[in-house]
Amino acid sequence: MDSEFWARVLGIIVIDLTLAGDNALVIALAVRTLPKRQQLWGRIWGTAGAVGLRLAFIAIATYLLRIPFLQLVGGVLLLWIAFKLVHKETGAEGRVREGSSLRDAIWIIIVADAVMSLDNVLAVAAAAHGNMTLVIFGIALSLPIVVWGSGLLATLMNRFVWIIWLGGGIVGYVAGEMILKDHGLARWVDHSAPGLTLLPLIPAAIILVLGWWFDRRSRRK
Repeated sequence: MDSEFWARVLGIIVIDLTLAGDNALVIALAVRTLPKRQQLWGRIWGTAGAVGLRLAFIAIATYLLRIPFLQLVGGVLLLWIAFKLVHKETGAEGRVREGSSLRDAIWIIIVADAVMSLDNVLAVAAAAHGNMTLVIFGIALSLPIVVWGSGLLATLMNRFVWIIWLGGGIVGYVAGEMILKDHGLARWVDHSAPGLTLLPLIPAAIILVLGWWFDRRSRRK
């Protein structure tokens, strides 16, 4: 219980809360078309499954990111998930016309979080210095914020449709960053090149525009 211990605790809390923003966004996008009662269960079970996978990833974090093209595949999968999330049809004023199943929402949450965790688990593992008790404590502390934050976001998304497009664009940006940072591409990608950091904005813009177009098409129908 010395100062170093509390410094590690604080570091893990900050890391987890920083990562919680992405998680809450994906969860909100995934559950927004479910009935109110199922939205809560979707957030709880999706978050629980995602946390279980994240703990497993942390345990083998030192090996995961050494696998060539793993982040590339994860980034492409995340782009597909972002496309699916903005493709869900909504009616006028954000009222749901077609909802997905609770099982589908939980699956999207778990897979998306697993993919997005690949380049983040090393930070948590490093801050904990191998102490799994600290890792579990930090993640458990972030759970209420993720569940509550995703619920608030889902409510706002059903009221303001542009938040859906923006959320999909952010997920697309994260996917683009993952692809660029893949170790398998290091020999072909010059990370010191000017403007390279702006490349993830391309998939972000594409997903955002697709979200706007899908919504416009559904309103015409």
